[in-house]
Amino acid sequence: MYRERIRGGQHRIRAAPGRRAAAPDRRGAVVAALMLAMALAALDSTIVSTAVPQIVGDLGGFTLFSWLFSGYLLAVTVTLPVYGKLSDTFGRKPVLVAGAALFLLGSLLCAGAWGMGALIAFRVVQGLGGGALQGTVQTLAADLYPLEQRPRIQARLSTVWAVSAIAGPALGGLLAAYADWRWIFLVNLPIGALALWLIVRHLHEPERERSARPRVDWAGALAVFACAGALLTATVQGGVAWPWLSAPSLALFGTGGALAALVVLIERRAAEPIIPGWVWRRRTIAAVNLALGALGLLMVAPAVFLPTYAQSVLGLAPVAAGFVLSVWTLSWPISAALSQHVYRRFGFRDTALLGIGTAAVLLFSFPFLPYPGAAWQPTVLMLALGAALGLFQLPLIVGVQSTVGWSERGTATASVLFCRQTGQTLGASVFGAVANGVLSARLGGGSDLDAVTRALDAGTAAEPTRRAVADAVHAVYVGAGCAAALAFAVLLTLAPRRFPVLRE
Repeated sequence: MYRERIRGGQHRIRAAPGRRAAAPDRRGAVVAALMLAMALAALDSTIVSTAVPQIVGDLGGFTLFSWLFSGYLLAVTVTLPVYGKLSDTFGRKPVLVAGAALFLLGSLLCAGAWGMGALIAFRVVQGLGGGALQGTVQTLAADLYPLEQRPRIQARLSTVWAVSAIAGPALGGLLAAYADWRWIFLVNLPIGALALWLIVRHLHEPERERSARPRVDWAGALAVFACAGALLTATVQGGVAWPWLSAPSLALFGTGGALAALVVLIERRAAEPIIPGWVWRRRTIAAVNLALGALGLLMVAPAVFLPTYAQSVLGLAPVAAGFVLSVWTLSWPISAALSQHVYRRFGFRDTALLGIGTAAVLLFSFPFLPYPGAAWQPTVLMLALGAALGLFQLPLIVGVQSTVGWSERGTATASVLFCRQTGQTLGASVFGAVANGVLSARLGGGSDLDAVTRALDAGTAAEPTRRAVADAVHAVYVGAGCAAALAFAVLLTLAPRRFPVLRE
């Protein structure tokens, strides 16, 4: 191998050439399958959220319905590193096929659920398959195309998320209103079946050298699953289902800490660890992991709190409030598709710095919007924020995938996605606590965002309450701006200016 300089300020290392996961004439079919598989994961949360009233009305269990989302999210997050390592060991195709089949089984079981407890359990089954879909699809996208063409496939996958953000609520609402809520899960079956057929028919991975009996770190996988599950459950439910300093919260955090120590012990001794040490020893991957963790954190601010702001402060109807939020999912994939023209000239790190620096300015500017203001003002801000984050995320994912070979790409991709998912989970808890704290300070007593929002929807809240909601959301956006500033600092100080790119 030899090292050479290329345009864009990257270092490129040339490796031995090899065949790709599909012949050029088959790549179109495989890409279609990947987009369909990604659509299953992207549609999931948005399509389910619109049918919650019908689900609760049919099955009951109103106090548990939040676990329809938390259970799925936890299962996806904790399985990402496991599937990443398995795809490096056994190949992408068997992992993707198994994950899609498990997701479809979970969908079928959800459609036949007889109670809220059963539905939550089956949603966890869905999440166990969803972890394979998200990580393996992103990894295969890098396997299929060389570095110069990867932005094209990544932009297509980003478009799937954008379309799903708009189509999911509409489709879920139509099915719940005119058919039955169970169809929001049954609709996954034909989409998933087509994706599976295309994958089995057209995806042919090259034969690669591997040991006669691949070693799988099952002990490490179980420990990682248990540790992440305990810590994420404590984070999701802390301050919601029980107080932060209550016995359940302390028990879960204590158990998670003990399991974290066990994970380190097992992984240091494992021949093929699920989370290998090089993921954090290599500056490039470690910096991107931390930066995308901060991205997951800041994404919570608009995704969770902007609709409440739009309805409670701006007085918009739910559909109009949803549009204010959805515009960032339109500019994000467009910016991501165009980012290749920037990072080829300036490099992966500097392009990401430009994106996250712009995002920080936009987030910090949100509290300066006039009160109550007009709907176009936060809409324009969100349009610009989506463009900035598209310029930030895609170059980092493409950059990390380009610094590792095939045998490490699944693990590296899963690590950055795991950190982003973990950041989102932490963000929901942290910013929820921030918003409730501001409301409590402004209104006195034990006011929280949910109670205040219900009062505003019922038309029983006074003007000071609306101002308190505005202040709470402003505080959340300031926190998101701090997360963006943290990501900027991490990339500036830890990430190398030139990524060590491998050319296969």
